[in-house]
Amino acid sequence: MPVSAYQERVYALVSQIPSGRVTTYAALSAALATSPRAVGGALRRNPFAPEVPCHRVVCANGAIGGFLGEAQDAPSGINQKRKLELLRGEGVIFDEKGNLVDLKKVWSEFEV
Repeated sequence: MPVSAYQERVYALVSQIPSGRVTTYAALSAALATSPRAVGGALRRNPFAPEVPCHRVVCANGAIGGFLGEAQDAPSGINQKRKLELLRGEGVIFDEKGNLVDLKKVWSEFEV
């Protein structure tokens, strides 16, 4: 499936997020002048993961959020576990409920 111009813009910004940091759907949407849902829709279809590190995008409240097309509260939770593993491997810590512990890890210094 071809990637749209909008998806390319989202993926370009996501690629700027440094390892060990996260951003939010809201921060991305503010940088793109769009909605968090639109950002989530583009990330849900990310064919370049994990090279385009969509695992570094979390909810504004610090919750882990969805990953690889699976909603945060999906029954299996397999993709959220993978997202947590990737982020923990980069030094980003979440509590037992899947919430970001250190909000100083949130990054939003995008070059648009």
